[in-house]
Order: sequence, then C-alpha cells, then structure tokens
Amino acid sequence: MSVVVPDEILTVTRMTEAEMRQEIAVMLFQRDKLTLAQASRFAGMHRVAFQHLLASRHIPVHYGVEDFEQDIQNLREIGRL
Repeated sequence: MSVVVPDEILTVTRMTEAEMRQEIAVMLFQRDKLTLAQASRFAGMHRVAFQHLLASRHIPVHYGVEDFEQDIQNLREIGRL
C-alpha cells in the first residue's frame, strides 16, 4: 500500500518527506501500533538513530520480546552471535 501526502501538506507543515515519515513513525510507536524495529524502518532510520530521536523527545522506548528477537537475528546475520 502506498500513501500519498500532497505537496501542499508538506509545504504547510514546512516538513520534508523524511520528516513526515519520522513524525508518523514516532506517533505510531507512541501509540503502540508499531514496534521499535517497525517504526525505525518506516522512518527510514537506523534503529539507534530512531532511539536518539525518541530520547530527544523524552519518549520512552518499549523494548519487548519481538525487538529482542529481531536484535538476536540481526546479530546472527552480521556474525556477532
């Protein structure tokens, strides 16, 4: 599914497409609609960078089992486990 955000909305909000994606990702993460991994992917950011974005807004990170399992899988893929 694709969502089209009209240029008018970006202009009115004075946001870039990347900033809009980040805002949507933060909002969905805050509402527990996306995990940390899902939200960081949606925002187009590395997970650590997304965590820094959340921290800068004083938004706590909910690190659950799914996030832990994803981290383990990522570590295996890069040969760290």
